[in-house]
Amino acid sequence: MVSTRENLNAWLRLSLTPGVGNITARSLLLGFGLPEAIFERSALQLQALVSEATSLQLCRIPPGLDEAVETTWAWLHTQTHSGSSKILHKRLLTLADPDYPSSLMLTPDPPCLLYVLGQTQHLHLLSPPTDHAPPAMAVVGSRNPTPQGRLNAHDFSAHLAQAGLTVVSGLALGVDTAAHQGALKGGHPNHPLHTIAVVGTGLDRVYPYQNHALALKIAANGLLISEYPLNTPPITSNFPKRNRLIAGLSQGCLVVEAATRSGSLITAKQALDLGKEVFAIPGSIHTTVSKGCHDLIKQGAKLVDCTQDILEELKNLPKVQVCKTSSLPPDLSDTRSNLLAPSTLLEHLGQDPVGLDELQIRSGLSVAHLQAELFQLELNGVLGRLPGGLYQQLKRKI
Repeated sequence: MVSTRENLNAWLRLSLTPGVGNITARSLLLGFGLPEAIFERSALQLQALVSEATSLQLCRIPPGLDEAVETTWAWLHTQTHSGSSKILHKRLLTLADPDYPSSLMLTPDPPCLLYVLGQTQHLHLLSPPTDHAPPAMAVVGSRNPTPQGRLNAHDFSAHLAQAGLTVVSGLALGVDTAAHQGALKGGHPNHPLHTIAVVGTGLDRVYPYQNHALALKIAANGLLISEYPLNTPPITSNFPKRNRLIAGLSQGCLVVEAATRSGSLITAKQALDLGKEVFAIPGSIHTTVSKGCHDLIKQGAKLVDCTQDILEELKNLPKVQVCKTSSLPPDLSDTRSNLLAPSTLLEHLGQDPVGLDELQIRSGLSVAHLQAELFQLELNGVLGRLPGGLYQQLKRKI
């Protein structure tokens, strides 16, 4: 635990030393003890575990250390509130901290430091006193999902949270955003960590900026976690790297929509490598955004079309009073039956994306009549508009 400024200085010095990554830091800690003990060693002694070049770096003060210590110490001791005036607690977890998530400690590359903002008094829920993985589920997918993909991410996450699981994602636009929003909506009152966002910047900034209000809600009902020092801007290479933490914190990984090359598939592969369960939602064979999910299913991921499929696979659910899966919060329930009488246009739409010209041929309606019906269906939330002038029927089946 970082309890003094001197202790903070030593940990930040270790993490900021050029050439010292997480694996090297862990090796040094195992070999010499806490950082203060490492920096008492001579370069020659350090070379028992690291190269000569790295040993010389460890004997120097890294640039920007004093500023980092001041910034981090001030951040840790400045009280922050959410929009609802709920206190957001701050912690800097080290590899020696008893609250460091045990599931991350077992991964090949655990971060030397974890910056945490939110309901940190519940960190123990990420390290249960068993050998089982924590009651958490990663929900990941495209930054540019289809309307159906966004709806699936939201509703699956709402039901998972209602069942007492913590939904872990990355705060990105698209599926991540929908997953966090769904988890916040469905969060079970007996489980205080509704959702966790693992971010690729310092915790003193929010990226993307559009999710600033969402980040505060997450911190008020869960945690924001980063391995990056304060003031770290959004750097492209940091985001794929943080995906291993999303996989490591979770008991399984649900991929909602993903192209063949995407960060979501990186997360899924890391989950597989860690022996975690991987689930994928199938989509239309005509959309590239579903190709990654189909490939995962071919490789052995479990095809799921409702949250019950996931819950049945997870044998070690948290000990909470699980609500009946028949009821989401009122504003999540499928209200389409109240909004629409049976529509022949929905039959003409089918399940795959379709363009206006094709719909006109199928339905025989005039363009004006057709556009009016499509607009009404879109307002009612049962139709999504896709790029390229395509439309697709939205369904909630969880």
